[in-house]
This record gives sequence, C-alpha cells and structure tokens, in this order.
Amino acid sequence: MLKEAATGILSKREIEDLYGAFDQIGDIIILRIPDSLVSKKEIIGNVLLEKVKTAKSVFYQSSPVSGDFRTRKLELLAGEDKTETEYKEHGCRFIVDVEKAFFSPRLSTERDRIANLIQDGETVINMFGGVGMFSIIAAKKKKCVVYNIDINPNASRLCEQNINLNKLVGKVESITGDATKIIEDRLAGIGDRILMLLPERSDEFLDSAIKAAKKNGIIHYYCHVHGDKKNEVSRLAKEHFLEIIKTKAEVLGSKIVRPVGPRFYQAVVDAKLF
Repeated sequence: MLKEAATGILSKREIEDLYGAFDQIGDIIILRIPDSLVSKKEIIGNVLLEKVKTAKSVFYQSSPVSGDFRTRKLELLAGEDKTETEYKEHGCRFIVDVEKAFFSPRLSTERDRIANLIQDGETVINMFGGVGMFSIIAAKKKKCVVYNIDINPNASRLCEQNINLNKLVGKVESITGDATKIIEDRLAGIGDRILMLLPERSDEFLDSAIKAAKKNGIIHYYCHVHGDKKNEVSRLAKEHFLEIIKTKAEVLGSKIVRPVGPRFYQAVVDAKLF
C-alpha cells in the first residue's frame, strides 16, 4: 500500500528503497524508513495518513526497542500527536501506548496459539508480560490464573486498565518489578506454564523460569536465531535450548514466530521440565 501511495511523489528508485510494510496499532501507524529516505519522512507520513482512512497519526520509529523498559523513540510525521490508542484482538480490547510500553501487533498468531495450549485450572507466569496481551487473551478463553510481570510501570498500569476492560473467565494479576526477584519472593514452584517473551535476553532468565515452574511444568522459551535457510531455524532453536538448560527437559515443539530481519528470526521452543 505504501509503495503504491508514493507513486508519482517519490522517484522509482526511492519507491524501491521504501519499506512496504508498516505497523498499524488502532488508529496509529508506525513506520521504519531507510536512511536514504529520512529527508522525505514527512512527505511519506502525509501520503500514508491520506491513504489509510482509519489512521489518525503516523510516527517514524527513530530508534530500536531497547533498555529494560523495552521502549523506542517515535517522531510524529503526520496527524495527531498522541501515542495512546485502543487496539482489538481475539475478542479483547487493549489500551496501548506505543512509545511508553512494548507492543507488537505481529505476535497475534502466537498469542492465540498459547491461549489455546493453556488448560483450565493452570497457573501461568508471564515473566515479561507488557500491557497484558498474552495474559488477557489466555484468561478470556480459559479458567486460568496468570501473573503478568513487567519491570516497566507504564506497562503494568496499562495492563491493569486492560484487565478491567475485558470480561475474563480466568484471572490476571499485574505485577510491577524484576521477574527474577518476584519469582524468588513469591512465585517459586507454582507455575504450570512459564512464558519467556524476551527473546533477546531469555538465556539470562532461564534459571528463574525453571525456579518458577512446578515439577513437569512447561516453559515457552523465545529466542532470536540466525539461519541461512528458513527450514533450519526450528532445529537451531531447539539445539540452542538443550545446550543451555541445566535440567532435564523434553522439547514438545519448536517453530518460527516471525522474521525480524534478513536471515534473522524470532523462534519459540515449547519444553516440559523433569
């Protein structure tokens, strides 16, 4: 859509350089723009705002997601200067702030997969739960208890709002703080299922995830994998997980969650602990 909209405004070479994909979260669009076209970012933003009738704001992502709070810098290109919006997914409503807390619409399929795996009566510990997307969608479908942990107080505040926005058959508790300390203090050994949705740092927290799990508990371990061939990524993720885990585990499955760059993927390993 973006490349089509820019026809006649940018040169053919510039259109070839332009990223075709963008994220729309509620009525907010977030764009990544190649360095060669940063000087024309306002033109691109205005073109997109005019083309996408459901959008009210277009932002340029000027920095990668980084830091303990997993935030990014956004620059307004067109429309209203607001970063908070409402987003709907799998029958749930969410208030998200695209600048103050991590959020990705590209994990929708994975959120649904996890919710379907969870069984009634399970206790789930979501170690890096953000605004509560995985947790709330799970508790919408299943009579489970989910502890949604995040070190970012803005994410926890939004999670509490989102819990109140939705009618849940299960229960979600939003907890602010470091997942390692919270597990140590109050959640050790109670999790039927542990979610590790921090792929760039999951290795650092694997011991804490094991501590949080019950005997025969299940860990969903997310990681980033380089693979020259897409069909080898699942195997590489599984091999890496088995190399670093310090207890006996059975891998139930592994798969690509989404591409995050050239020959670079987010993957998940589902494993049962013994």
